[in-house]
Amino acid sequence: MKVERKADAVFVAEFESEEELREEHRLNLSQGALRLPTGEKVALHVTLLVTLRGPWGGEAHVRATAVAALPDGIALAVDGNSDEMLERLLAREQEETPVAEESGGGDRNQNTWDRIRALSQMEKLLLAVKADRAERALLLQDNDPRVLLSLLRNPRLTVDEVVRMAKSSFLTFQIAEVILKTAQWMSSVEVRQALIFNPKTPPAFAMRILPTLPEADVRAIARAGTNMALKQAALRRLQGK
Repeated sequence: MKVERKADAVFVAEFESEEELREEHRLNLSQGALRLPTGEKVALHVTLLVTLRGPWGGEAHVRATAVAALPDGIALAVDGNSDEMLERLLAREQEETPVAEESGGGDRNQNTWDRIRALSQMEKLLLAVKADRAERALLLQDNDPRVLLSLLRNPRLTVDEVVRMAKSSFLTFQIAEVILKTAQWMSSVEVRQALIFNPKTPPAFAMRILPTLPEADVRAIARAGTNMALKQAALRRLQGK
């Protein structure tokens, strides 16, 4: 299993084979547990958000609690139905294969683009909550904020995709509010940076994000921020007031 820490409380764990996945399910996942092999340190009883990725690109996003330190990692208690997790992790997502390595890849991408462009807005809203990676990449470019809101309900949405949404010129109060209220996304400094530097983010939300940013970002806002109230708040923070 390959494990990468994406943020303080966000990990991605990728199974390298079906055998490894099924063995982990038999030993741990079926019992509501997960062995996360990593050298990263996590305090006990902290809630983590873990993206599990199967050998063919299937993903499951789970909420987990660190319950014990292991010699080679962390023992987690995992929420959710383990059989459903296994089914999703064994799914094959064809769009994960680089198009340059397959004949006809360009045709498939063009077909996806043509198919989504032909959908009505209602059909796009329904697709967004279950779209695969290739479909999500196209839907993220849609100028209807309702489509972006629906994408936020997609359980396979990644941090990188939320960063793109947080930077979008189509960001609305409702989209920013959902992101702000979701710990999975707000645990990522990249998401917080994207929101606070987006002029579409409501000032009240930006004020809440400001104290969570690295000092370099606070200095940038104090020096060149376009919102005067936020700029003054950044200056006060730097002055320790």
